[in-house]
Amino acid sequence: MTQALRPHHVAIIASDYQSSKHFYTEVLGLKVIAETYRAARDSWKLDLEMAGGVQIELFTFPNAPKRPTRPEAQGLRHLAFAVGDIDAWCARLAHHGVEVEPIRVDALTNARFTFFQDPDGLPLELYET
Repeated sequence: MTQALRPHHVAIIASDYQSSKHFYTEVLGLKVIAETYRAARDSWKLDLEMAGGVQIELFTFPNAPKRPTRPEAQGLRHLAFAVGDIDAWCARLAHHGVEVEPIRVDALTNARFTFFQDPDGLPLELYET
């Protein structure tokens, strides 16, 4: 039998490397695994660790096109983070000047959730577990 799939990483292309690095490491508190500058591509790659061994690969590329629309464009809709205390996380984000939408309750699961954005407007979700 084939082993079940599990997430390994999520790749994000940022417009400003330093701003996004600060956001994902200082604001969200993700641990840096590796940081690489690739001169041939004039590109940074930052590998970040999330719980459970899942990683975020943060890239920059010169002249990368902007996301065409949101939030209902085809492709990845948003990246959700499971959190134990959504109120504490909302307070942490607010402390760092990150605007957070009002907390809502999922009608199917009764779980509380909210959305916020990274420096490039990528939709991110906090989902209380």
